[in-house]
This record gives sequence, structure tokens and C-alpha cells, in this order.
Amino acid sequence: MNRTFCASSMTRWMRRVAIPLLILTALVVAPTPAVAAPTEGHRASTIVLPGATSAEGIARGRGSTFYAGDLFAGDIFRGNVQRGTAEMFIDAPAGRMAVGMAFDRRHDLLFVAGGFTGQAYVYDTRSGETVKSYDFVTDGTSLINDVTLTGSGAWFTDSTKAVLYFVEVSKTGELGASRTVNLIGPAAELSGQFNLNGIAAANGGRTLVVSHSANGALYTVDPKTGASAAIAGISVPSVDGIVLSGRRLWAVQNSNQITRILLNDDLTAGTVEKVITSDLFQVPSTAARFGNRLAVVNAKFDTGIPPTADQYEVVLVNG
Repeated sequence: MNRTFCASSMTRWMRRVAIPLLILTALVVAPTPAVAAPTEGHRASTIVLPGATSAEGIARGRGSTFYAGDLFAGDIFRGNVQRGTAEMFIDAPAGRMAVGMAFDRRHDLLFVAGGFTGQAYVYDTRSGETVKSYDFVTDGTSLINDVTLTGSGAWFTDSTKAVLYFVEVSKTGELGASRTVNLIGPAAELSGQFNLNGIAAANGGRTLVVSHSANGALYTVDPKTGASAAIAGISVPSVDGIVLSGRRLWAVQNSNQITRILLNDDLTAGTVEKVITSDLFQVPSTAARFGNRLAVVNAKFDTGIPPTADQYEVVLVNG
């Protein structure tokens, strides 16, 4: 569904997003490495998000279900990768955004990063109702970009600050207050307009893995202390969202590719296994894994700020 902003609201959004998205647009023209491998087996295909005015985040739900967001409108779509369909699920209140997201299958909750609002939202996926919202930063200086879940709660990245935000989730699904963890080490570097981005949990939540767009790098973070360390041997320019399964990581890059990486046992280094490309990619931002396939969101930042594409879709490719 199209969303109409008042002039003053749009001016504020444009002012806040112009520099970061211009950086992403510039990175789109980066050349694709010669090692890129074509999709094998299943042919790549797309699932249209009907009525979306922008797109960015995605999360796997139960079975073949996925959730995807309208970046600037904040709306949430629900789709099915087997049927190849999607439909509007949550018509978000005006003023929200939807960036990275994660599904809590224990409690049927969807955690959504709220971008330049400085907020985060938690939705009940059975009813579509808002369970709770969080105001991490209220002065318009943050970009709440992505989220991952551990056994104890949800961790959110901020692309403009060297911090992570944590929301406790009890075993019964009760949501607690939020707290801020200050980062130290290389992940704390604020070298660009767009810094910390994607996030995933490893080792049962005892370690977090984050991507850093400005540095084109991956780091581990100790969630207790905020201490970070580089994952050696990996360069992922224009990295956005990440997907982690065991020791295998997929780094989605705005340069129209996804790099598949095998991490070593202690997460100190990695090696590139494969670079995934598709003619259907148009500035991919995030992905969700369904078996041996990836559902990848086309953000289309190359069409303008905000994006002006006629449609937005999820691309299915072999991972």
C-alpha cells in the first residue's frame, strides 16, 4: 500500500537518509569479481511485494513463510517462498520505518529495526498487533539498522554510533527494558556515514558477528563487554545484512552480489567459498535462508532517494 508523507516529514527523512544512501548508490557500480559463480539447480525467481514503496529487511518465519519490510513506510509483508506469493500483513502507523528484522519462533514475535526513527518495534505475528516499541535514541541522530536474536533477547545495531542495543526477552516472551552496550575495538570505528550494519548470533549467543559497511569488514563482539575483533582474511566492500548458519556466513553486498564465507572454529578468520550473483539483483540489502536457497531483498537504492522503482521484490537464488 502506498504511503503519503506530509511535506515536512518527507523533508526530515530526505535530510537524514541522503548521505548514507548516496554512499550505497555509489557502491553499486563496484565491479563484480571474476570468481562470481552462476546460480545452480533452481533458476532464480522473484516474489513481488505488492504495493511496496521501498524495501530493505527480511526474516524467515515458520516453514516457508518470510516477513519483509517497506523501508520508508514501515509496513510489513508476509510471503511464502514455496508458493511465490506475498501480501500486506501489517499496515504500520505513520512515521515508522522497517529496516532489518528477526523472527522469534518461541513466542511468535517479529523484531524490527526502526532506522532513522531511533526506534525498534515488536509485532505479534499471529495478530499483526504492536506488542511494544522502544525509543533507543530520540534526537534523530541514529540509524537502527539490524537485529538478531539470542536465547535471552534481541540485539540491534546502530550505523551511526559505536553501540549495540539489547532488549531482554524472558522465557515466557515478556519484553524487558532496553540497555546500551558500548563497543570497543575495531567494530567501534566510525569511519563513514554508514558503519555497523548487519548482525548475527553465534555460539549460542555468546558471540555476536557484525558487518561494518564503511570498512567492508566483519567483526566479532563479546556481548558482555562490547569488546570486538576483526575476522581476518575477509573483505566485503559495501556489505549490508548477513546470514549465519553454523560456521557458514553469507554477506549481502550492495554491489549486486553475496559472498559466502566459511569461518574457522574460533571465528577469528574466514575463507571465501563462493560469490553469488544474479541478473535479478538490484542493490540487494538483506537475506533469509531457506534450506539451500536464499530469499534476498532488492532495495533498489540506485533508483533515487527515497527509491523510485515501480515495484520491489524478493529474489530467490541458490546459496
